[in-house]
Amino acid sequence: MATRQNPVGHRDFQQAKKVLPRVFAGMEEDFYCGCQYSGKVIDWASCNYQPRKNAERARRLEWEHVVPAWVIGHQRQCWKNGGRKNCSANDVIYQIAEGDLVNLVPAVGEVNGDRSNYAFSAWTRNPPPMYGSCQTIVDFKAKKVQPREEVRGRAARITLYMHQQYQLNLSRQDRQLMCAWAKTYPVDAWEIKRDKRIVGLQGSGNPLVSNPELLAQYCPA
Repeated sequence: MATRQNPVGHRDFQQAKKVLPRVFAGMEEDFYCGCQYSGKVIDWASCNYQPRKNAERARRLEWEHVVPAWVIGHQRQCWKNGGRKNCSANDVIYQIAEGDLVNLVPAVGEVNGDRSNYAFSAWTRNPPPMYGSCQTIVDFKAKKVQPREEVRGRAARITLYMHQQYQLNLSRQDRQLMCAWAKTYPVDAWEIKRDKRIVGLQGSGNPLVSNPELLAQYCPA
């Protein structure tokens, strides 16, 4: 774990949140809707955002786990014995995974809440407006989320990394979708810049970003 004496290394979630503003400095754009933010406040006008239900939470920037904390934890004994609170307090592997900077992105609080622990999916080319002009949508009945196209490759590479790094279960169907997205939407400048900053703070980043040819190993034909 990173400490004051050794500032480079993995952190728990609380410590990760302290350095995430440095990761995204000059890149202050929410992951799901493309909204600009300043500090902890979302600028609705920058993305024509309209709250679905919770205006107070929609104004707030939150740090979203691309692979939900529930997915990271519920396969572990600590979760069975006390849920996320117990894992965060007592399971070192969970602490590292929950605070892995690769898996954390800025999000509109309302969308973060609506996403819950639902898996990513894609089911329509014309997403009906849920949050104004935001192109990410949530299907609450089916418990799935369709992220906007601009971030599907990023989400896929983060998801594949997390499942490989922490030996998390990933269904065959979900793996196929993430592999398809990772191939369809190649690594972009945002990912490269973010990954270099993460390496500087954590000591390691996402090899699928720094070494894209590794995708063939994660996604064999």
